[in-house]
Amino acid sequence: MGLQMISRFWLGTATLAVVGATLAGTALAQRAGNRLEMFRELRQRTEQLQDKLPADPNPTPIARPGDYRFSFEHNGVTREYLVHVPASYRPGKPTPMLMALHGGGGDDVFQADDSKYKLISKSEQAGFIAVFPNGYSRFRNGMLATWNAGRCCGGAQKTNSDDVGFLREVIHRVERQASIDPRKVFVAGMSNGAMMSWRLACEAPEVRAIAAVEGTDNTTACHPAHPVPVIEFHSLDDNHVPFDGGKGDLSVAQVDFTSVPASQSKWVAIDRADPAAKRVLTVPGAHCDLHAAKAGGAPVELCVTDTGGHSWAGGGTQQGRLQPSTAISANDLMWNFFSSL
Repeated sequence: MGLQMISRFWLGTATLAVVGATLAGTALAQRAGNRLEMFRELRQRTEQLQDKLPADPNPTPIARPGDYRFSFEHNGVTREYLVHVPASYRPGKPTPMLMALHGGGGDDVFQADDSKYKLISKSEQAGFIAVFPNGYSRFRNGMLATWNAGRCCGGAQKTNSDDVGFLREVIHRVERQASIDPRKVFVAGMSNGAMMSWRLACEAPEVRAIAAVEGTDNTTACHPAHPVPVIEFHSLDDNHVPFDGGKGDLSVAQVDFTSVPASQSKWVAIDRADPAAKRVLTVPGAHCDLHAAKAGGAPVELCVTDTGGHSWAGGGTQQGRLQPSTAISANDLMWNFFSSL
C-alpha cells in the first residue's frame, strides 16, 4: 500500500525481545527469540521504509482514492487512524466502511500491512473504505498499543482507556470526511482487537456487524441498542486465546479468557438467533456453523480452522513468522457475511 511507514509493532516486539532473551528455558524466552528474529527483519526493512506520511490533525474531506493518516485529541491524548480509500470510490456515492482493529502490542500500520492481513486488497476488490485506528499506547510513537476490551488488555485496560468513545468518534469523523453508508459500518479485529469488536457490538450503536478473529468476548457488561450480527473465526490450536478458554500458554496478557463456545452461546441469546446451528461450510481443515436470525434478531456464525494458531485465516505471514490457515479466507467469508445483511 502507499503508507510508507515503519510499523511500531516491530519496534515494540524488538524492545520486548531484549527483556525476554534473558529468561532462558521458559515459554517467554521462546517468544522473545522469535521477536529477536523479527528485529533482524526490521533492520532490513528500515532501509526501504520511511515515515513519509504525517498525520493530519483536521477532519479533512477525502475527495479521491488513496491512503490517509489523521489524528485528533481524545480525553487529552493524541490518537490516530489510517484510512484506505479504494480506486472505485466516488464522492457522493454511499460506501461501506470496515474498521479493522489491530491485536494487542500492535499498531495501525501493522494491521494495514497488506502482506499480513490482505485487507487493502480486499478493500480494492469489494469497494469498501478501510479504517485502521491505533490503540492506546503510553509511548508517543504509539507502539505496543492495546484496547480496553473489558477484562483485557494491557495499559488500555489498566488505565480504563475510553476506547469505545475514541472509536465511535473515528466512525463519526470518517462519516464526515467521506461518503459512508451509515447502514454499512462494520468492525473486524484481531486478538485484542477482536475482543474490542465485541465491546463495540455491546456499546456502539453505529456498528452494523462485527467479525472477531482469534479473540473472544471478554466484556464485563453488554447491552446492545439493537441486535448485532456476529461472525467469529478461531483456530482449534490457538495457544494465545485458547478455543476452550483459560490462559494461553503463549499469551502475554495472561488473562483467563472466555471460551469460544461461551462467546457463541452468549451472542446467540443476545441476538435472539436460532439455538440450533446449521453447518454452512465444510472444507478440508475448516468448517462454519450458522445460527440463523429469528424474527427481530440477528445471525451468529462461527468458522473454525483446525490449524493456524493465533493468526488471521487466509492472511499472509504474521507476527513471529506465523503461517495462518489457508483452508479459508477470513476476509472473504466476513465480507460475504456482511454483504448478506
